[in-house]
Amino acid sequence: MSTIIRDDGFHAEDWTGPMVEIAPDTAPEALPGLTAGAGLVRVAFPAFSDGRGFTLARWLRAQGFTGRLRAAGHVLADQYAMARRAGFDEVEISDELAARQGPEQWRARADWQAHDYRARLMG
Repeated sequence: MSTIIRDDGFHAEDWTGPMVEIAPDTAPEALPGLTAGAGLVRVAFPAFSDGRGFTLARWLRAQGFTGRLRAAGHVLADQYAMARRAGFDEVEISDELAARQGPEQWRARADWQAHDYRARLMG
């Protein structure tokens, strides 16, 4: 099983339609063809130290993807703000990780826009 995390905390899976799965080694140029018409794109994070998924999310949003974008796998609470800034709407983690990093740890990072270093630099 897994837990879905959004800015307001933990949620059960609520997506019932088809989803497109994207591997972290997917070439950005291939994304438009893979995600055309998708309602939800799930980008895999095989390890918390593998940041390629953040790049793919940013690229998808820059190319105009407006559907639901989910980071799935080994994403830590400390990475939630980065995931949201990259364009992810939500994160999917294992129930085991959710037990170790409870909803309070994720909600503490939910004010991701207020902690954007670029916004602070722009004044």
